[in-house]
Amino acid sequence: MKYARVGATLATFAMVVAACGGSSSSPSAAASSGASAAASSGASAAASSGAGGATMDIKVGIEFPMSGGEAPNGVPSANGVALALDQIKVPGFNITINQQDDAVNGQHNPQQGAKNMQTLVNDPQVMFVVGPYNSNVAAAEIPVGNAAGLAQCSPANTNPGLTKTWPSYDYKALRATNPDKNNYFRTATTDDLQGAAGADIAVNLAKAKTAYVADDVEAYGKGIADVFATSFAKLGGNVVGRDSIPTSTTDFSSFVTKLKGLTPDYVYYGGVTTSGIGLFRNQMAQQGLQTIPMGGGDGIVDGAVSVKSSFLQIAGDGAANTYGTTAGPNDIAGDANPKPADLAAAYKAKFAGTSNPEVGAYTAASYACTQAFLQALKDVGASAGGDPAKLRAAILAYLEDTTHTYTSALGTFSFDAAGDTSQKIVSYWQYDPTAKAWKFLSQRDFVKNPF
Repeated sequence: MKYARVGATLATFAMVVAACGGSSSSPSAAASSGASAAASSGASAAASSGAGGATMDIKVGIEFPMSGGEAPNGVPSANGVALALDQIKVPGFNITINQQDDAVNGQHNPQQGAKNMQTLVNDPQVMFVVGPYNSNVAAAEIPVGNAAGLAQCSPANTNPGLTKTWPSYDYKALRATNPDKNNYFRTATTDDLQGAAGADIAVNLAKAKTAYVADDVEAYGKGIADVFATSFAKLGGNVVGRDSIPTSTTDFSSFVTKLKGLTPDYVYYGGVTTSGIGLFRNQMAQQGLQTIPMGGGDGIVDGAVSVKSSFLQIAGDGAANTYGTTAGPNDIAGDANPKPADLAAAYKAKFAGTSNPEVGAYTAASYACTQAFLQALKDVGASAGGDPAKLRAAILAYLEDTTHTYTSALGTFSFDAAGDTSQKIVSYWQYDPTAKAWKFLSQRDFVKNPF
């Protein structure tokens, strides 16, 4: 993977890609229950004296769903932040974590996300936020962060409307307080590409000519399903049925009966595991329909069968013949720092014995978000003179500057003026019944190989 320009990298940081036992300055983002690192949020705002001169105490906010059925998504993402803070040190700064959980009754909640973002912007030590996981939570949080000038980077939000013209959201309205300022960035690519990748899988891997398409009514699910349907038709496929299924649904028998009568070659679902897709697939299996291939986006690629509340665990025998996508690279560029194997080894060492001992779909992307922040802190931290407000503004201005590039766990990337990553890569996955986990198939770079 080549880029036109390589800017300042994180190679000068002290990278400790070995067994990490934790650090008082960057506590773990999750225990086995996904509990928050709340103790770190009470640190004094004053700069303290340390070896080599004055040290400024600052925080990174983490905002993910950390409990209930969303934990398989949120916890490994949050852990990526904690790991990066353990491994990368910026002289002159002591960095701790202000952890927030946007899950309510086990599901991500936009209203809770907005409250959490208000908590983070009200903490003067918070210089940067990593998260959230879900796009509708981001839509509730962006206005809060924009008003406060607090930079935020999501490793997993994929709805295009958060940054560009799209039916789901008015991205300009989300930044109404400071329309000329962009506080929101992401290291994941968007669903206009991920939905197309899902159609590519259906036609070119599963050899489907007809498809039944469903979504969970939410912005992410409906949006990616719409793109799949349009792209499937563009590739010569025929959508024979389309339903929107409320997230409160637990009995999918009427929908299963309907698709059984339609005899599609493929089923595509736009949504997340907590919307019920695992049960849907399980109930398909109960009617002998697990032989029909099924696909979904990153909302279902949330861990192996062994991971509690994951799609694969809930789907049971129905997990057979299931495909998924994630909105970023799995075959990481050669210039990645740290290398994937080193990142995985360090993660396992740090989080062994927890409910998420393996890296998740967006652990590396969370790590990359944190690297971008730490590069900004390294380059502009001294210019703030110890003033938290000035430091927030300087970090945001640095990230807004599109000339900067970041060497990260995902390889080298940059943010465009909208805050989107220059990496337009979608990874393809399939359930492996022998390993009882997702198996990586391939990835498509939509810059080099447009749809």
